Amino acid sequence: MKGNVTLGVIIGNRDFFPDKLVGECRQDLLAAFAQAGITPIMLDESATKLGGVETFQEAQKCAALFRQHANDIMGVLVVLPNFGDEKGVAETLKLSRLDVPVLVQAYPDDLARLDVAHRRDAWCGKISVCNNLYQYNIKYSLTTKHVVHPSDPSFIEDLKNFAGVCRVTKGVRNVRIGAVGARPGAFQTVRYSEKILQRSGISVVTIDLSHILGFADKLTKDDQKVKERLEAIQAYTPTGRTPGDKLIQIAKLDVVLRDFVEEHALDATAIQCWTSLQQNYGCNVCTSMSMMSENMLPSACEVDVTGTLSMYAMQLASGSPSALVDWNNNYASDPDKCVLFHCGNWAKSFLPDIQMSTAPILGTTVGEENTYGALDGRTPASPLTFGRISTDDPKGIIKAYVGEGELTDDALNTFGNRAVAKIDNLQGLMQHVCRHGFEHHVVMNASKTAGILEEAFGNYMGWDVHRHK
Repeated sequence: MKGNVTLGVIIGNRDFFPDKLVGECRQDLLAAFAQAGITPIMLDESATKLGGVETFQEAQKCAALFRQHANDIMGVLVVLPNFGDEKGVAETLKLSRLDVPVLVQAYPDDLARLDVAHRRDAWCGKISVCNNLYQYNIKYSLTTKHVVHPSDPSFIEDLKNFAGVCRVTKGVRNVRIGAVGARPGAFQTVRYSEKILQRSGISVVTIDLSHILGFADKLTKDDQKVKERLEAIQAYTPTGRTPGDKLIQIAKLDVVLRDFVEEHALDATAIQCWTSLQQNYGCNVCTSMSMMSENMLPSACEVDVTGTLSMYAMQLASGSPSALVDWNNNYASDPDKCVLFHCGNWAKSFLPDIQMSTAPILGTTVGEENTYGALDGRTPASPLTFGRISTDDPKGIIKAYVGEGELTDDALNTFGNRAVAKIDNLQGLMQHVCRHGFEHHVVMNASKTAGILEEAFGNYMGWDVHRHK
């Protein structure tokens, strides 16, 4: 999922500064791109003066190059080895018609070389370039340091984070989410607006749960697809005391869900579980959801569409699976710790002791024998990014919160999928969640990517974002 990100590169130039600085920066950039996993699209040195962009004619050439590679370019890096030409940069982006994130970098000056032959003045030029981008209504990101050499470790980190911003922005704007079944009647908390999501390019494909269960019922244990999925399930997790007939049921359901995902080219799913599936089919769908999430096709229960959207965004930011969890319990009297929990659908990456089991809480109302397929396992200590996307229908907006903490190895004697989280000022976070009407579901990812998500959601998607600090 991480992979290489392709960036268009604009090397700014201004003719009364040393041209050689433009030529020298190309090698600096190539070294930085190799470290950060970036594939560049930039003008050849012979296409314009040293491959830089200053005049309108040069901006036209660079924009034409970008349009040729529009399907590949996920973001644009603006590089200022000297003051640069503010109009040249802005015109290139305008003419390219790329609606992608933009990162602006500027070189530092050497205090001992501020003579006419060597000075850059990129500190000042960056301000002018950003001012023009602001005037043109072009969204842009900034490096951690106002001026920074491409070999500086902070710039390499900036590039990697910017690549994450590009992945999240492009992915979210084009995501296709399958909504399987109706929202459980008792869970108004997961209501959302398809129309508001669609304004951001987020498509929801719906199907009635009866169709899924009907197709599953028509399959038999002798069907080749069922045999293949049964083998995959048994290879994925120990099945514990799950009866053989229940494993067949789970495999049949898995076949139909995979077919639905493939038929509609879905990136994620949200599935009705509580309690229709258990009452009408006789098992949990948790194992299938876990397998999809582990394979980077995130799946959330209770038809939590914006929950699975949150999972997908975090996955794009980090390159690793996400999990939908409940903000579930206090952890003794520690104000900065809490228990994260769900019946049992977290990706295998979170469950080193994974085992198929039942869902005891759900079993109290539908019979535990109808809940096989839930997974049991404890998540060990790891980094933590948490967050949630939600449609605020009365305001007609999409809002989100993100933050970071850690998962701990503190003792926890319970069942299901479970973890202990430590988050600074957790009480303040809970105040924000409750006061702003967020859901009881949150998403966790074993990473430190809140900054990437905040930049992608707030700057480029235009959503209302709260960063917990």
